[in-house]
Amino acid sequence: MSATYAPDRILLEKAETLSEALPYIQRYAGKIFVVKYGGHAMGNPDAAQDFAEDIVLLKAIGIHPVVVHGGGPQIGKMLKALGVESQFIDGLRVTDNETAKIAEMVLSGAINKDIVSWIGRAGGRAVGISGKDAKLVEVEKVKKTRKNSTDGQDEDIDLGFVGRPVSVDRRLIDTLTQSGMIPVVAPIGVGADGETYNINADTMAGALAAGLEAARLFLLTDVAGVLDADKKLLRTLTPSQIDSLTKADVISGGMIPKLETCIESVKSGVDAAVILDGRVPHSILIELFTEQGAGTLVKLD
Repeated sequence: MSATYAPDRILLEKAETLSEALPYIQRYAGKIFVVKYGGHAMGNPDAAQDFAEDIVLLKAIGIHPVVVHGGGPQIGKMLKALGVESQFIDGLRVTDNETAKIAEMVLSGAINKDIVSWIGRAGGRAVGISGKDAKLVEVEKVKKTRKNSTDGQDEDIDLGFVGRPVSVDRRLIDTLTQSGMIPVVAPIGVGADGETYNINADTMAGALAAGLEAARLFLLTDVAGVLDADKKLLRTLTPSQIDSLTKADVISGGMIPKLETCIESVKSGVDAAVILDGRVPHSILIELFTEQGAGTLVKLD
């Protein structure tokens, strides 16, 4: 059979020989993939090993993976151990100066270096950085408002040192990837005021994917993907379909901000974004190299 490309997935399973498989494998050679590795998905050593092997394989076939990791559960555990109480508003942790320092210690320290170590064991060469390094990601302070329960008027909410990416300087990432390295990025950024800000990991990954003109954004989480009203996995979605499903309350809760990140990234030039289950062994490879895929792929209408 002759090898033909699929628009969304590589369909490696259709190749019957190595020579037929090569065009599929090389389709994304030289392209950047941004992979967000979630805090919950990092809790299983076997899953961490599978993830590291997938990342190393992507690098081996010419793709440039950039890993962005979360760490919410680990930060919460450390805060609890230190007797620091956490407060959340609309899913975002209120981050005072003390919490910001602890978050940076956990994210840029233990978690970041653990992932670097896992990739090293799998045969890759990873470098741990954060958005602060070489001003990779500059941020502005997140501003939130909500209705006052007394009079219904909008009131400002101070989330502390929580930031939103406003610019990406890709030079450091390009230098690392072209040198054969795999960047592992902690979701920490720097503001124009020089202060350190904590960034939601999904938001960080989306901003990097857009700034790096990535071919793919992967958001690894602890659910199968986006489900329809019958709880069946939706394989592909467009922004208009997402809007309709959200208005119908089929999409709700924590999936909404993830899909907003996906939509923003594809509208910013990323070819496609994928939400998939990081607990499934080799889910990235299944998503890329099989017809059915492993998660929900978001692309423009």
